[in-house]
Amino acid sequence: MSSVLDQRAAPAVPGPRPAAARRRTRVLALPEARWALAALVLFLVALPLELLDAPVWTWAPLFAATYVTGGWEPGWAGLKALKDRTLDVDLLMVVAALGAAAIGQVLDGALLIVIFATSGALEAVATARTADSVRGLLDLAPVTATRLLSDGGEETVAAQDLEVGDLILVRPGERVGADGQVLDGVSDVDQSTITGEPLPVAKAAGDEVFAGTVNGTGALRLRVGRDPSDSVIARIVKMVEAASETKAPTQLFIEKIEQRYSIGMVIATLAVFAIPLAFGSALQPALLRAMTFMIVASPCAVVLSTMPPLLSAIANAGRHGVLAKSAVVMERLGEVDAVALDKTGTLTEGTPRVTGIRPLPGTGLSEDTLLALAAAAEHPSEHPLARAVVEAARERRLPLPEALDFSSVPGRAVSATIGGHTVQVGSPGRLLPVATGPEAAAVAESEDAGQTAVLVLRDDTPVGVIGIADRLRPDAAVTVAALTELTGRTPVLLTGDNARAARRLAAEVGVTDVRAGLLPQDKVAAVRQWESERRKVLFIGDGVNDAPALAAAHTGIAMGKAGSDLALETADAVVVRDELATVPAVVSLSRAARGLVTQNLVIAGVFITALVAWDLIATLPLPLGVAGHEGSTVIVGLNGLRLLREAAWKNPVRGGTA
Repeated sequence: MSSVLDQRAAPAVPGPRPAAARRRTRVLALPEARWALAALVLFLVALPLELLDAPVWTWAPLFAATYVTGGWEPGWAGLKALKDRTLDVDLLMVVAALGAAAIGQVLDGALLIVIFATSGALEAVATARTADSVRGLLDLAPVTATRLLSDGGEETVAAQDLEVGDLILVRPGERVGADGQVLDGVSDVDQSTITGEPLPVAKAAGDEVFAGTVNGTGALRLRVGRDPSDSVIARIVKMVEAASETKAPTQLFIEKIEQRYSIGMVIATLAVFAIPLAFGSALQPALLRAMTFMIVASPCAVVLSTMPPLLSAIANAGRHGVLAKSAVVMERLGEVDAVALDKTGTLTEGTPRVTGIRPLPGTGLSEDTLLALAAAAEHPSEHPLARAVVEAARERRLPLPEALDFSSVPGRAVSATIGGHTVQVGSPGRLLPVATGPEAAAVAESEDAGQTAVLVLRDDTPVGVIGIADRLRPDAAVTVAALTELTGRTPVLLTGDNARAARRLAAEVGVTDVRAGLLPQDKVAAVRQWESERRKVLFIGDGVNDAPALAAAHTGIAMGKAGSDLALETADAVVVRDELATVPAVVSLSRAARGLVTQNLVIAGVFITALVAWDLIATLPLPLGVAGHEGSTVIVGLNGLRLLREAAWKNPVRGGTA
C-alpha cells in the first residue's frame, strides 16, 4: 500500500461529510395552499352564522372573502386558458359560484369555491414533492473529493471538477467522489444506494466503485473512470427527472371529460337564457331559469362523487399504516395489473441477521459457544456483519468472554485474543484461500442457502462457520399470493443483489420471474417495457436505487421503515409500518373506491338529468332545484363514506378485515 494511504491517520484529515439537511418544501410555503386554507377557514366561520340566521352583515363579508381567496387563482388560470382556446372547468365553477351568489345561493357558491381551491392546493403540493425528491438526490453526491497530485501531495477539489484519469483518495467513512476503479487499498464499501445490496462489498485493486457510495474502514486510491456528470448517481437524477415529467397525467376520472362537459354546460346555459328571450320572454324569468339551470347542472355532485370514496379510502388506508399521497394515487392503485418488487428492504427486512451457526466436528464447540466466541471478537467492530453476530449473541443472552488486542483488517477479518487464544473472524476466501475438509463443506452449505459465510479461526485453525442473511419478511409469501390473485400475474423480482441469493429467496415466496444484478437504469427499462405492453405496473421498493423505477411506474409504493428519503418522496404511497401485506389490502381498497365512484357518478347523473329536464320542460322552482342538487350531493357524499368502515379493509394475512 502506498504511503499516501497511510496519511489517513493525520489530524488534519476531515471526518465523514455530515448528512445534508432534507430540502422539503413546506405545505404553507405554496401560495395555492395558503389561499385554499384561507378560503376554508373563512367558509367554516361563515357557515354556522348563516345557518343560525345571524344578521347578513356578519356572514356575507366572510363568504365574499371566501370567493376572493379561493376563487381568484382558478379564475385567473381559467382566463389564461381561454387565451389558448381551452375552456377550464375551474373557470366554470367560479362562474357558477358567482351565478349562485347572484340569485341568493351564496352558500352553494362558497362550497364550490372551497372544493376547487383545495383540489388545486393538493395538486401544487404533489408537484412540489416531486421537485423535492429530485433535489434530494443531490445530497447523496459528494461535494468535494481529495485529488492526488503527481508530486505526492493532495488537494481538495469540487467533485464536479474531477476529470477522467484523475487519482483520488477516499478515506474511511467518506463518500466516494466519482465512479472509478480501485488502484490500491482494501475496504468494504456500502453501495446499497446504487445496487440495493444489503451488505457492504469488499473492494480491492481492480474493483469498480460508484460515486455516492460510502467507504468503510479502509482507505482506497481510485482512478476516475467517468465524468461526474455521467456517474451512476448523476444518471439516477436524470432518470427520476425524466420519469416524473413523462409519467401519465395525474387526473381523476371526472377531470378527463371536463372539456366536453364544460363546453356543453356553457352552450346549454346560453341557450336556456337566449331562446326564451328570442320568443319574447322577459329578461328576469329568462335569467332566473338560466341561473337555475347552471346550479342544477353544475358538477358539484359529480365532484363529490369522486372525492369522498377516494378520501375515505385514503383515511382507512392511513389507519392501517399506508399513506396514499393524493386521491389520484388512490384511484390509480386500483388500476394496476402487474407488480414488480425490489428484494432488499422490501421482500426482506433489509437488516443482516445470523441465520445459521455451524460448529465444525472435533472442535468441541456448541452453537452458543461458537457464537459467543465470534461475538466477543467482533464486539468492537462497526461492520454490519459484526453487528449481526453481536446482536444474535445478545438475543440468546450469551455472556461474552473478554477480548484483548483487537485489530481489524478491512475487507479481510477482525482479530482478538480471547482466553489466551487468537480468534479471527472474517471472509473465508481471505482467511483461508485454499479451504478443504469440513470447513469448506460448511462454507458451501451456507452459501448454497443464500447466506454470507463468516469463518471463525482459533489459533489459525477453523472452528466454525456462521451464516448471515437478510431475513425474509414473515408476510412476504402471502403478499405475493394476494397480489397474484388481484392482478392475475405473479409479481416479478427486480434486484441489484446476486442471482443465487435472489432466486433462492424468490422460490420461498412463490416468485418465478427473477431479474438480478440490476442497476437503477435496468429496473426502469423493465418497467418501461411492461408499460409499452399497456400494463399498469405497481413497483414496490425502498432504496435510492429504486427511486427511478418508483417514478417511472404507473404507481410506486415505498417501504417506510427502511426507505430512503428519496424513495419516500418519489413514491406515490408509503407503507408506514413496514407491513408488506398492506399492499394488496390497499389495492383492494382502491378497487372498492373506484366501484363507489362509478355508483356515485350514476346517482349524480340521474339527479342532474332529472333536474335539468324539469327545468327545461317545465318551470323548476329554484328552492326545489337547490334542494335536489344538494340532496344528490348529500347522497353521493354519504355513499362514499362507506369506505371508512373497518370492514372495507381486507388484510390477506388475517384472512379478512384487520
